[in-house]
Amino acid sequence: MLLFLTAEELGQFPALRASMFSDRTQQFRERLGWEVQVDGKGWERDQYDDLNPVYVIWQRPDGLHGGSMRFLPTTGRTMVNEHFAELSGGLKYRHPKLWECTRFCLSEGMPGNVSAALMLGGAQLGVGLGLTRAVGVFDARMIRIYRVLGWQPVVLGTRGEGAEAISVGMWEFSEDVRVRMARKAGIAPELAQHWFDTAARRLPALPAAG
Repeated sequence: MLLFLTAEELGQFPALRASMFSDRTQQFRERLGWEVQVDGKGWERDQYDDLNPVYVIWQRPDGLHGGSMRFLPTTGRTMVNEHFAELSGGLKYRHPKLWECTRFCLSEGMPGNVSAALMLGGAQLGVGLGLTRAVGVFDARMIRIYRVLGWQPVVLGTRGEGAEAISVGMWEFSEDVRVRMARKAGIAPELAQHWFDTAARRLPALPAAG
């Protein structure tokens, strides 16, 4: 099932939390060879996990992590503005209805529909919170996943070539996208809405545009 949890709430699910950060270590450090911070518990965490992001998590039947993404409002600190600004020529992305999505992670051995379920979760979060777009940095391996799922970002800038390429892109939220991702994931749109509604009262309110 899909869970929508703030970082503060994640502590109420210790096994889920431990398996998520451990899976991030396995994916980003071990499989992809990224230079990431891993603590004494074997968890991959960074400074943005301390900013109370919203996590979209696919929880397995055993209660552990199957996949996840991390969302932060661009009105605060984000990776795309602080570490990857050169990808878009120094342009800063800041708007109340634009959130950053990072750390797309799958537990090893998960079936293909989990990727679709996570994308559904992102679409559901965006529509549910009244967001218009998401921005994020992704590597070349993700391009095929986005293409297969039928929700590709508008590429705003790229560094490197081939398998080493890193890009910044923007995804548009809409009800059509939400329903399409539900179809890809094999999950009824009404069920995804129910999962979101269960969490909605605990999620941060969308700030007014300035």
